[in-house]
Amino acid sequence: MKKYNFNAGPSILPQEVIKATAEAVLDFQGEGLSLLEISHRAKYFQPVVDEAEALMKELLNVPEGYRVLFLGGGASLQFCMVPYNLMEKKAAYLNTGVWAKKALKEAKGFGEAVEVASSAEANFTYIPVDYEVPKDADYFHITTNNTIYGTELSDAKLNDIYHKKGDVTLVADMSSDILSRPIDVAQYGIIYGGAQKNLAPAGVTFVIVKEDILGHVTRYIPTMLDYRTHIDGGSMFNTPPVLPIYTALQTLKWLKKNGGVEWVMKRNIAKAELLYDCIDHSKIFVGTAKAEDRSRMNICFVLKPEYQELQDDFMKFATERGMVGIKGHRSVGGFRASCYNAMDLEGVQALVNCIRNYEAKL
Repeated sequence: MKKYNFNAGPSILPQEVIKATAEAVLDFQGEGLSLLEISHRAKYFQPVVDEAEALMKELLNVPEGYRVLFLGGGASLQFCMVPYNLMEKKAAYLNTGVWAKKALKEAKGFGEAVEVASSAEANFTYIPVDYEVPKDADYFHITTNNTIYGTELSDAKLNDIYHKKGDVTLVADMSSDILSRPIDVAQYGIIYGGAQKNLAPAGVTFVIVKEDILGHVTRYIPTMLDYRTHIDGGSMFNTPPVLPIYTALQTLKWLKKNGGVEWVMKRNIAKAELLYDCIDHSKIFVGTAKAEDRSRMNICFVLKPEYQELQDDFMKFATERGMVGIKGHRSVGGFRASCYNAMDLEGVQALVNCIRNYEAKL
């Protein structure tokens, strides 16, 4: 039976990327050594990092003056690194979910961290719009996609943020929607994220940082937490996560070969429209996020109140038909289908068929 991987993360990767990584684990570039045992200082690996940085820049149209870093520690470490490097007195945060809330908590240890708006009162089912960004903030932090609640900043709301922020530096956690659609990188000072959604297995974090925003805080920054350290070291200041970086390179190659970010955005739109249409016309399921803020990456849905007793039965039905990882986060309940870049239309159609077949037997 074919399995369809809808896990929220670590998540699905293209099969050819997995195969290329597996081959490198056995023998890296014909060197007779495994990718797992080569030195990151060896002549063979530096080109991997260089090519991955170049492809990230190419696929996202990253302007001059920015660097792409591959670091450890996950997005959670970035919650600390961002204020360490940018916050002199004050920062502003848009609270749209668990990860935004955690980022805000870390920032409070460095100065005044202002929550400009929150949708917590509605269990983060929408993206707030009625707020102002303090003009004296050192930066404004957003989370572009919220994996747990199935909300995402639309292009229209991102454009509104670009207007609201004025001259304030914009920082974005794009862990779960990076490379899923074109973005205007020039609007951001820092873009960061864990790679285990759309780029690589867990273990590496990407950071796209504008160099001229660094070096302006008066506090001491520990060496490992200073972005300039990793810029100067070419992501090699300490031993990097070799295997995930290699896999990231293979994913970037896969994306470029197939038509880049524009191609995958069209595919993501088609997948989301297919599944949301199924949910909207279901007699037993309903979506959880406000329609205008629905995520293309994480599609959350629950049973209508009168069908709540079918929770376990549907889960069993879906699992028996190859659906993997569709259980919703405990904060929302119900079900969640994570449709990251590597998920194809066939997989989403299989889930749609599963939902319809289940309803037909009721």
